[in-house]
Amino acid sequence: MFTCVSRRIGFLFSAAFLLLNFSSVSAAQLGIFQGHGDIGTVLHPGSATYDAATGSYTISGSGENMWFGVDDFHFVWTKVSGDVALSADIAFVGTTGNPHRKAVLMIRQSLDGGSPMVDVARHGVGLTSLQFRDAASANTHEVESNVSGPKSVRIEKRGDHFYAFVSGADGKLTPAGASTKLHLEGDYYVGIGVCSHDKDVTETAVFSNVKLANLAPATCKPVLLSSLETITVASTDRHVEYLAADHFEAPNWSRDGSFFLFNQSGKIYRLALNGTQPVVVPTGAQDGCNNDHGISPDGQSIAISDSSAVPGKSAVYVLPIGGGTPRQVTQASPSYRHGWSPDGKTLAFTGQRDGEFDIYTIPVAGGAETRLTTAKGLDDGPEYSPDGQYIYFNSERSGLMQIWRMKADGSEQERVLADETNDWFPHISPDGQWMVFLSYEKDVTGHPGEKDVMLQLMSMTDKKVHVLAKLFGGQGTINVPSWSPDCKKLAFVSYELLPQESLK
Repeated sequence: MFTCVSRRIGFLFSAAFLLLNFSSVSAAQLGIFQGHGDIGTVLHPGSATYDAATGSYTISGSGENMWFGVDDFHFVWTKVSGDVALSADIAFVGTTGNPHRKAVLMIRQSLDGGSPMVDVARHGVGLTSLQFRDAASANTHEVESNVSGPKSVRIEKRGDHFYAFVSGADGKLTPAGASTKLHLEGDYYVGIGVCSHDKDVTETAVFSNVKLANLAPATCKPVLLSSLETITVASTDRHVEYLAADHFEAPNWSRDGSFFLFNQSGKIYRLALNGTQPVVVPTGAQDGCNNDHGISPDGQSIAISDSSAVPGKSAVYVLPIGGGTPRQVTQASPSYRHGWSPDGKTLAFTGQRDGEFDIYTIPVAGGAETRLTTAKGLDDGPEYSPDGQYIYFNSERSGLMQIWRMKADGSEQERVLADETNDWFPHISPDGQWMVFLSYEKDVTGHPGEKDVMLQLMSMTDKKVHVLAKLFGGQGTINVPSWSPDCKKLAFVSYELLPQESLK
């Protein structure tokens, strides 16, 4: 699948050379590491031993947690610069203890408890996640892998980007679909550690096959990976539901909460919650589906936007939720479906007519379309409020792309919030309490892919906004409504551009 074999060989020689360079004068005591000690506040001093015969490290650590704004644990470290990869097999000693005790591979700016850091944490219960603190003493966030209890894990730092890898049933390390961005200044610390997650006890883990390697600059074209993730609104904890070395977009969460729909290569796919392999939803001749699709309020139908009839001229169709022959709803094109009225009778869509993109509505049964916006510039992403009284949308009429709303008949158009980012695709929670939207930096035009973006959450009660997640994404991340039925979670797609060297 991947190329650049000769360059890969050169990379391996470079990695082997640097493994030797990382060895210190105390190699008999710490192997490839330079020092160890307790980080943060611990009641029971930790310890670390190195078995040169087996190349394994046994680490014992106490500490209340590695979370929020501070880490409490025992850390075995070396100081490095540049880009590195650290991998190891991890096994806890004993089967009792706190289920959330952690054994980690970590990269951190300093040895302070509240230091900015990224780690791959293997929990006692099997949960494995990429954890990160993006500023000193800031709260820790995590992206959970969908692989439980992997034998081997790896963390890679490439520039400001950090990636997690986990082993599957075959033991091979593969991307976990979890990544983050963090800038570290100058030299930094990389190593392994243990936290008991209980300040009154000490827990132990064994790290074997530990490898620390310098990473040469990537020379091959990167590989795009797509991750369907969910995020818990209350905690901001993220979980990878599905990962593929391909480009897919725009998850809908089913009305009963049991599955997702997303588009990939012109087709609509269905993935069961906690499922491993998606299946194609039959859409007949419409095999040019884009990322503007959605599920009817009663959960029985899908509206899709498809351009297979006339390339580049998307039209809106409706078909049964399980698949079937689509029925065309819009006659003029291009038309991109975005919203469905709560009573199930009307679709809201973005249409380009006479060179202008505006918001339209049309009966689901078919008929005449009604134009709701006339402002110059792009109006896009219409979605009904749960009570059906309003349509929320994004518009560039103010100079930046911002979130607006209007009555369902197009009257009383007003800006919902004004900020310094370009904001797209407002989605209202089913209970009407929250609005999530996608934000780009001020200088980004349109809604391109492969950009650093934010998912932002606004309270519909007091209009306060906070960042739900920062990620690499954009086009395809959250184009369509993706709230869970209970309003506790959201689905979205994040992306990674991994060097081919990382996938060998």
